[in-house]
Amino acid sequence: MTTNFASLTCAATILVATRAFLPPSLPPSSMRRTLATTTITTSIAFPPPPPPGGPSSTPPPPFTTTRLSMSFMADSSDYKADKSDFGDASDDDADASSSVPLRGEVDMADVPVTEEIPVPMSRNNVGNRFLAVIFDGDFNDGGKKDVWEMHEDRVALTERHVMWARRQNLYNETFNVDSRADVLWSHQLLSSDLQRTVGHAMCIDSPTIEDCRDALSNDPIVRSLLGVDEISGKCDASAVPLYRWRQIRDHTLRRDDGRDGLPNMVMAFDRPEAISDGLRDEVWEDHLEYLIRSERVIAAGPLHVATPEKTDPRSIAIGTLLFFNAADRNDAIKFAESDPAARAGLYETITIHRYNSLDVTGKFVSENLYFPGQNTYQMKEAMEYWGYPVDDLQTRWLNW
Repeated sequence: MTTNFASLTCAATILVATRAFLPPSLPPSSMRRTLATTTITTSIAFPPPPPPGGPSSTPPPPFTTTRLSMSFMADSSDYKADKSDFGDASDDDADASSSVPLRGEVDMADVPVTEEIPVPMSRNNVGNRFLAVIFDGDFNDGGKKDVWEMHEDRVALTERHVMWARRQNLYNETFNVDSRADVLWSHQLLSSDLQRTVGHAMCIDSPTIEDCRDALSNDPIVRSLLGVDEISGKCDASAVPLYRWRQIRDHTLRRDDGRDGLPNMVMAFDRPEAISDGLRDEVWEDHLEYLIRSERVIAAGPLHVATPEKTDPRSIAIGTLLFFNAADRNDAIKFAESDPAARAGLYETITIHRYNSLDVTGKFVSENLYFPGQNTYQMKEAMEYWGYPVDDLQTRWLNW
């Protein structure tokens, strides 16, 4: 088994707070999970007034915050209504104290409740998840560029790559109506010395493999690496390796990237003999238990042949894609090699890369209700530039 531990750097995931909504066509009310938003004013305790003759001060105004509460959540308190933590306090005392309003207290019965709905699922979220892996060195024609030139080219195109992916993910009745692929995530892969970018891995959800490749052909980085036809202006992305990724849908394998370490990606491919001798099936349960017990896995799942139809029997498992947190390079190597599947000899190659996450969703664009002073509107401005109707009813879920 050949192990190529290519790279292991800090995850730079940038997220801006979002609020979510569904389109006008809602399911029956009994199936809705609504988000109730209520703005309340709370009281703040201030220090006692200064002594006579001392400096005077005016207390600051009451603090205003926003509370988000899910309408289907229940009170989990263990206390009953007839219990009190205040000894023998009588009901009369309680009534007397409650009649005196606290500073800034608001009668919640008078506060209007705004019912909101979640962000609509993309039309392309059909469970056809393709993994595209682009290593710059694989497309360096005859070694014309050195590693630092490739790194600088990629850095210069990263912003365009992010904005391309965000635009790919946004649509409504008048904008991007022909969208046939969503970029679920894009991870910037790093060199083993953590000094350079060497490629990126993307997960694309698309109804067909042709739609996936068509979306890839418009990625600025892919176009730069593969070139563009001078006459048609199109890029042939058929040289980019594609795999079907079947993510294991289990909450125990969905840790936050960067929790208790830094994020790493493992891409391992099976030995040809192991594909036919049933070894993958034999070690599957031990492999899965190992991942769950580690409490460090961000996402995981087998890689399959990228056939046109995911039900095609030729779409067999040929490898594993795994994201996990590790303290350092040695820790990442040890974790990958200690996997029961690796110890049993399932894999022919194992490659590890530290990566940075790029925010390519295009949907984290609304006001920050908790910290209004930290609002950012770059995404809204970009959408307006593209012609996306940000102020009409089609985009109310963006909550400008």
